[in-house]
Amino acid sequence: MLARLGLAAMWTLHALPLAILARLGEAFGMLLYALAAERRRICVLNLRRCFPELRPRARARLARRHFRALGRSIIERGILWWAPRARILRLVRLEGYEHFAAVRGGPVILLVPHFVSLDVGYARLTCEIDCTGVYANQKSETMNRVLLKGRTRFGHQRPFSRQEGIRPVLKALSQGLPMYYLPDQDYGARDALFVPFFGVAAATITGLPRLARLARARVVPCVTRMLSGNRGYELRFYPAWEGFPGADIVQDVRRMNAFIEERVREMPEQYLWTHKRFKTRPGGEPKWY
Repeated sequence: MLARLGLAAMWTLHALPLAILARLGEAFGMLLYALAAERRRICVLNLRRCFPELRPRARARLARRHFRALGRSIIERGILWWAPRARILRLVRLEGYEHFAAVRGGPVILLVPHFVSLDVGYARLTCEIDCTGVYANQKSETMNRVLLKGRTRFGHQRPFSRQEGIRPVLKALSQGLPMYYLPDQDYGARDALFVPFFGVAAATITGLPRLARLARARVVPCVTRMLSGNRGYELRFYPAWEGFPGADIVQDVRRMNAFIEERVREMPEQYLWTHKRFKTRPGGEPKWY
């Protein structure tokens, strides 16, 4: 019932001008900051471990900025699911598209870190090209259905659930569909290596170099930034990585984490700090959360 009410509110609001939606989203984010105590605690702990050089008040301000960005990303998602294609094209400008175009003829994996606007970038891409990727089923069947429908309403998108395995994704890659790949969450110790992220050992899945090798794919980083006010979003492509994957999978994963960390430092409030990124600890270390 709660999911249905939330979706109804998002649908009701989605036609409003972006400037109004942005203010509503920031207000909603501050409501989450006040009420979602567990997620606030996770965010603050992550920031304390990753930015020890900041004073407590500065980290508290950063946490509130994060929740405002998170609130915006939730409220403005209604645009992605129900607004006309033309509005999404106006909403998101592309930067560095030539880096993607240069390798588009073969298999391409788009490296997409967990910033709050990653769904915006995906929606913008699907306005023009077909993509593949892997999604996690939601606990709410209603939310799961709306998410999948919203993400596939343009073109002929081919998302696959984790339960379907990696084979259909590899097949789609071989057929020229770029993969929108999100590799920077903690899925446990299985198929993961502990490599530094903000100087902290983080369980990091090895999927990116393994997939790139299996599919003989080029890796093009792809990051979406939420702009202030009513300026919309920016989807930026970076040059395809040379020499990736390399001979050492540990160095490959370190390279990935180092790149993500650089982007986080550029807009720290927009990274998904409410995720338990450091949930899995090396043997003998106490749990964080």
